[in-house]
Amino acid sequence: MKYSFLILFALCCLFACDTAKNSRATSGSDAERHRPAFHFTPPEKWMNDPNGMFFYEGEYHLFYQYYPGGTVWGPMHWGHAVSPDMVHWKHLPVALYPDSLGLIFSGSAVVDWNNTSGFGKNGRPPLVAIFTHHLMAGEKAGRHDFQYQSIAYSTDKGRTWTKYAGNPVIPNTAGIHDFRDPKVIWDKQSKQWVMAFAAGNHVKLWGSPDLKHWTHLSDFGREWGSHAGVWECPDLFPVTVDGSGEQKWVLLLSINPGAPNGGSGTQYFAGNFDGKNFVLDERFAASVRGEKGIWLDYGRDNYAGVTWSDIPASDGRRLFLGWMSNWDYATLVPTASWRSAMTVPRALRLKNTPEGLRLYSEPVRELASLRGKKTDIPAADIDGNLVINTLSTASEIDLEFEWKAGETPQPFGLELFNARGEQVSAGFDAAKQQLFIDRSKSGNMAFSPKFSSREVAPYRPAGQRIRLHCLIDVASIEVFADGGACAMTDIFFPTEDFTGLRVFGKGVRVLPGKVWDLKKVR
Repeated sequence: MKYSFLILFALCCLFACDTAKNSRATSGSDAERHRPAFHFTPPEKWMNDPNGMFFYEGEYHLFYQYYPGGTVWGPMHWGHAVSPDMVHWKHLPVALYPDSLGLIFSGSAVVDWNNTSGFGKNGRPPLVAIFTHHLMAGEKAGRHDFQYQSIAYSTDKGRTWTKYAGNPVIPNTAGIHDFRDPKVIWDKQSKQWVMAFAAGNHVKLWGSPDLKHWTHLSDFGREWGSHAGVWECPDLFPVTVDGSGEQKWVLLLSINPGAPNGGSGTQYFAGNFDGKNFVLDERFAASVRGEKGIWLDYGRDNYAGVTWSDIPASDGRRLFLGWMSNWDYATLVPTASWRSAMTVPRALRLKNTPEGLRLYSEPVRELASLRGKKTDIPAADIDGNLVINTLSTASEIDLEFEWKAGETPQPFGLELFNARGEQVSAGFDAAKQQLFIDRSKSGNMAFSPKFSSREVAPYRPAGQRIRLHCLIDVASIEVFADGGACAMTDIFFPTEDFTGLRVFGKGVRVLPGKVWDLKKVR
């Protein structure tokens, strides 16, 4: 099934008229232009890192870095929302406000099931938030001890919070300039709370019996991974290797700048934790020697992500959420009444691969509840551009491509486009063994010279076949290759909605695929 250039051109012209009409009808007010349909966004104003995520009594809690006074970064609060399914969110009042000890920077929260802290009441476990206090006056005075770790607790399902009178629980006695982002977990083996937080170029691990009194356990990371920027937002957790009963520990670590495609990004490490030291798995260690990082997402726009605590054992998933932006341009993006969204929630799995232990990430199954109209994409040999369809601005695309052994197809994939010639493409370059997203013609890019980009991710499929699972939401694309073996996330800002989809390539065959319209959740 092949299209000549003239037929393709005629179809594109006809389609452009429908695209323009559709865009005018769906764009909405300028204030809400580019607002996602199903990704989490703040009701208004500025948002960055996800914080304090836990599950309790049927609710997924999401806190986040929030400035209610403007659409650029400012004095940090913890915004708050809850959801029954990580898809439909209810906004709640601000949970934590700045105080005399400082602004409320990133952190985590846990359910203290055994009331080790003593904050519980009436036989119910308290919820305990652990966060960084950032004393702006101390920073402006040139001091280096202006960040320290503090806690707060709730006894009413997280609706109100009381800060602990003994804060900070970990003072910054060493005077480390970047001393922040505590992530806490209960370690069943060592029977203690374990806190990981960033300290400039490494991660510090501390232990506690009660969340109030802490002892330094060890440090990790000075000699491992990428150090092209400041380390932030660590998350240390156990996970069972797929297909085995073997338990390993994973450490997520965000870095800014220094990501492989520029600006902010998240690397990870896999190894063992004995209650005191985190030690890399030997095969994984070989992958990160010499300032190399292994990255959770190779796009420009997945940063500071962490995982939910207290997911029931009956569920068993390790669930992740990231901030869908990049510090290279986050404060400049062209949204008027709000800024930033989160990625979709993702399930993380650790697998043994020919390269060693690797994290896979896939959209959570709950997102399937948003599927509406389905369009079947027929199998076809691609020789140029093929398959032109209308596209909802909120869509899920699942396509698989194959090529003949011994042959190397030209780069192939899918392209979103509108009537103005703006486009975003995502696909695979078999010759270079790279996934890619190209947003260099995506529309409004004038707000930052660092925005226009074509990102690549090293990836080697198992054979002559690759599956691309993509989520499109008005102004973003998330690409998951082969069940999450490699992920890429990018945002973009077209001047008209992308309502066209084409598949492109040469020397490759697209197998039967599907496209779903996704329902709006707000």
